[in-house]
This record gives sequence, structure tokens and C-alpha cells, in this order.
Amino acid sequence: MTVDAHHHFWDPSRREYPWMGEELSAIRRRFGPEELRPLLAQNKVDQTVLVQTISSVDETREFLETAGETDFIAGVVGWIDLTEGSVTEAIVRLKGESGGNRLVGIRHQVHDEPDPQWLLREDVQRGIAAVGKAGLVYDLLVRTRELPAALETVKRHDWMRFVVDHAAKPRIAGGMWDHAWEAALAPLAEQPNVACKLSGLVTEADWKSWTAQQLEPYMSRVLDWFGPDRCIFGSDWPVCLVAADYAGVVATARAIVGDDANVFGGTATRVYGLAGRDTE
Repeated sequence: MTVDAHHHFWDPSRREYPWMGEELSAIRRRFGPEELRPLLAQNKVDQTVLVQTISSVDETREFLETAGETDFIAGVVGWIDLTEGSVTEAIVRLKGESGGNRLVGIRHQVHDEPDPQWLLREDVQRGIAAVGKAGLVYDLLVRTRELPAALETVKRHDWMRFVVDHAAKPRIAGGMWDHAWEAALAPLAEQPNVACKLSGLVTEADWKSWTAQQLEPYMSRVLDWFGPDRCIFGSDWPVCLVAADYAGVVATARAIVGDDANVFGGTATRVYGLAGRDTE
């Protein structure tokens, strides 16, 4: 079972996407399951995890409904307001929605918060604990700046599962090795409750001139730290399209990683609890 554990859908005619600046104008249009389905078939990908794009419970509800109607979407990483006191109730409501059995995780755009210590706020910590108690994964969307707070968070909640998205976005563009990223991410690999996504790296490299040789040292370092049993492949489609098509992302990952059953499905299935999920 091959799993693409990180992709998105969106429709700018219906919603605002604050992160979608002018440099992303090429992908400022609707993307949905009908466009992704043939790409999965062409690249022998069986299941996916659909991931939130904005801070919207309504988007999460729509994603759950879409997942319930789409056979290849095995899980949804959605969004809730972690700072509210009713996180547990919000999760229960989402699980009761159409497709609610596909809810496998929660995520927030932490790297867009002005405060690098945002994760350590008392209300946020309570919210994250509620996510874990509900049996869900918390996806860490962070850069180097937020990694110390992420490390403290996973230590405080060592009983729940975390996934670092996009390998914490190392600064690959420009060709200089990102030593700050290396020093900040390595300690997270020592925490057994943390997995890491090999995703989103083509857009951290030079968009128009990236090569597999640019990505390989970073992917290999993450694999060395976490091991294949805690690494997860994700395409980050359609964000990746500003740098590479879907086939190119998959082929590059396979060329660097090899056909590792953990990276390309086993780890995602185990960490997100995709196995045995009702897909009817």
C-alpha cells in the first residue's frame, strides 16, 4: 500500500488563502480529487492524507465530507482552534460529521504566528493535549525558529503522536548547508513519539533549477536521524507544482529513498492509524 501522506485541495473562488501570494499565482485556481485521481493511478499511489490549508473548521468539515466520498483519501489532517476551551467538544463534533471517521490529525500554521513560542502558550498546550487524548496526531508545521518550542511540546506530551511537516522546511535554496536547521531538528529525532514528513522540499530549493542532488543531503539526513520507520512521504501537491509536477516529486523521492515500504506507506499507515479505516 503506497500512501501520499500530504496533499491539499483548495478553491480560491470560494475562500481566501492568506499564504497564497503573488509568487504562487500559477496555482491560484481550484484543485480537487478529480484532478489528483489520475496522477495517483499513473504513479501507483493507493491512498492519501488530505491536509488543511487555512484556519477554518468549515474547510475541515468539507474535507471530511470529500474524504467520505473519495475512495483514495484515507485520512484528513484538519484544523481547530487550539486556544479555545472546547477543543474536545470540537473534535467530537467533527468526528460526528459526514466522513468524520477519516479525521486522523490536527494542524495549525505555527510558522506564521508572530511569537516563536506560540506552541508553549498554556491554552495551546491544553488544546494539543486534547488532540492527543482524542487519539489524533498533531502535525507540526514549523520552521527552524519554532523548533525549540516544538521540542519542548513533544517532551511534555510524550504519550501522544507528532509529525513534523516538510522536515521543518530547511533552507535549501542558495546552496549553503542549513546548519541552524540541522542543530534544531536533530533533537526531535531523539523523541520516539515524533515522525517526520519527507515532503515540501522541492519548494524549499531553487524552484526553477532544483535538482535531486540539492534535496538528497537533507532527505538522507532526516532518514539517518529518524529512520525509515519514522519517515513519511508526502507530495505537497498542488503546492509542489510551482517547482515540479506530481510524477517528478514521486520519482525524485523514490530515487533518493528507494522503494522503502515504511517511507512510502507503512509509517503513515501506522502513525495516522489508516489501517482498517472504512473506505466505503
